[in-house]
Amino acid sequence: VQLVESGGGLVQAGDSLRLTCAASGRTFSMYHMAWFRQAPGTAREFVTAITSSGGSTYYADSVKGRFTTSRDNTKNTAYLQMNSLKPEDSAVYYCALGTTYVATSRGGYDYWGQGTQVTVSS
Repeated sequence: VQLVESGGGLVQAGDSLRLTCAASGRTFSMYHMAWFRQAPGTAREFVTAITSSGGSTYYADSVKGRFTTSRDNTKNTAYLQMNSLKPEDSAVYYCALGTTYVATSRGGYDYWGQGTQVTVSS
């Protein structure tokens, strides 16, 4: 499985962005999916996860109420809608696929994209 993120960019505080994660292969629907982010000098942190069917979602407290994750298994694509962006949301955002249910650590995921940069100016 290969993952490609897109949709990052430079925005102002309060703006919105939608990230996309496109997966190759026919097994996308078998995997739980997550978004992580990593700012310079910090560890990669969990942002949100969505189960393989899309029926359940989980969010880090720092993004709850502002970010929404979704997926379209017919298109092998996942999305991260980010609203009310803050400067502290600036990071490289990664999507990942794995089989561990609702994993919030990197070790729970087997496949990773290359990341897309999100920069939020104040």
